[in-house]
Amino acid sequence: MQIPLYRFLMYCNQSKLDKEILDCGAGGKQPPLSLFYENGYRTHGIEFDVNQMEKARSYAQSKDQNLNIERGDMRRLDLTGQSFSFVYSYNSIFHMKKAEVRTSIEELKRVLKPGGLLFVNFLTTNDHRCGLGKRVGDNEYEQMEDHRPVVHSYFREDEADSYFHDMRILYKENRTLERIYEGNRIRQGFVDYILQMQDQEESGRQ
Repeated sequence: MQIPLYRFLMYCNQSKLDKEILDCGAGGKQPPLSLFYENGYRTHGIEFDVNQMEKARSYAQSKDQNLNIERGDMRRLDLTGQSFSFVYSYNSIFHMKKAEVRTSIEELKRVLKPGGLLFVNFLTTNDHRCGLGKRVGDNEYEQMEDHRPVVHSYFREDEADSYFHDMRILYKENRTLERIYEGNRIRQGFVDYILQMQDQEESGRQ
């Protein structure tokens, strides 16, 4: 499990809100929701890719966990507003064009309770893949993933700040990682955010 998720868990544990959490992009063979389930959270996840959703469900079944992962689209969440204390999208939201990223961010914020916490991360232009593939927009490229073309959007360090004008940034980290992958040295670039939704009184004072 990745360090950014443990950091978000620490922030969530320090909150006094109910322990209910939503993962947008919850699929995969080792779903992060399992970490929160093990720490006593009521979990809910949405995943667009059916294959990734089934992988997550198989993992949960092997651990005897009910992670409550369903098919869904973070651009149009079929969920009531202000219904979750904690919401996150880990290594997922950048798999779409930036206009759709903005729409998704607004949906994530819509379902977050006042005072609730949001974690989201973005690929940055420091990533070795930025510039590869078919260009479809501003640092947006179609690149092969699991043998099919998938849009990847890359962000400058402060580019995503504008999405969170109505939130308090609790933590932000611009990360550049170098590692060996399939015998090659690669560079990965991410920027992580942990943010808090302000209540109406706080918003009115600003």
